[in-house]
Amino acid sequence: MAVYTKINKKDILYINKRFSDEKFLSFKGIRQGIENTNYLLKSKSKKFILTIFEKRVLKKEIPFFINLMDKLNTTMINCPKPLKNKDGKYLIRLKNKTACIVSFLQGKDKKKLNPKNCYDLGKVIAKMHLSTKKIKIFRKNSMSVTNLNPLLKSIRFKSKKFSSINKFLKINFDDIKRKWPKKLPSGIIHGDLFVDNIFFKNNKLSGIIDFYFAANDFFMYEIAICINALCFDKKNSKFKINKNKVKNLIMGYESVKKILHKEKKSLNILCRGAAMRYFLTRLYDYTNTPKTALIKIKDPQEYYQKIIVHNNLNTYKDYLN
Repeated sequence: MAVYTKINKKDILYINKRFSDEKFLSFKGIRQGIENTNYLLKSKSKKFILTIFEKRVLKKEIPFFINLMDKLNTTMINCPKPLKNKDGKYLIRLKNKTACIVSFLQGKDKKKLNPKNCYDLGKVIAKMHLSTKKIKIFRKNSMSVTNLNPLLKSIRFKSKKFSSINKFLKINFDDIKRKWPKKLPSGIIHGDLFVDNIFFKNNKLSGIIDFYFAANDFFMYEIAICINALCFDKKNSKFKINKNKVKNLIMGYESVKKILHKEKKSLNILCRGAAMRYFLTRLYDYTNTPKTALIKIKDPQEYYQKIIVHNNLNTYKDYLN
């Protein structure tokens, strides 16, 4: 979540004319995240999230995200529910961009997950993967390793901080693409499970938000993304993998859904690819984001370090012991 597009009271009046069930009285920009513009809306008794979709999200793909959240609301997965407007549609035009409003999920994110939190999240991810098998919609993962060439080419290395990174990127990116698995169990994954997208209430996992990277991909790729995002500890600017968290994440997942041997064999390359994906997007945002955007830029160095960690691991057991 972030704020690129500014709105005002006139825009809120316009939104109120489009929606009949709620009248929004106030709005506040949300800085967390990096992709779309988000505002917290408040009515007399409820809270909602307004999302304005920015340029990295293709307009034709937005119905996939809305449809997915709507259908997940009929399962055991607690996530935001899209609101229909007076025309019975989920999407509106705002500031010449596509926008939607979803329900506010109770709870809040934690800056750092403990092993028990990782176990509980693993269970929820497995339940979500089983649920999405029944949802007959499809979106190609535009942020899969096999689709990252355009992103790599679009990065402008202006900062001296990253001037020597080209060789590292090329060697690792080419190796990851060459070793990338071709056939693993797949379906719809969330694709962006960071701490700010996982909510807790009374220290219990209350739900998941921000499905705007969801796509069809390997289920094990989701685990790899979570290992990178949630199972590293930072100490003195260094990131070290917490194998107890990895073990709990996987144990939670396997308490609901079995992980096949071929998925386990692919864990290292999937972790390397997931780390590369976020290293590239952070490099892009670090070098390309306009200074006027109300957004907190995340440091690409974190994922540079994580790629190196994965390069020094190999087998599935290396992640557990």
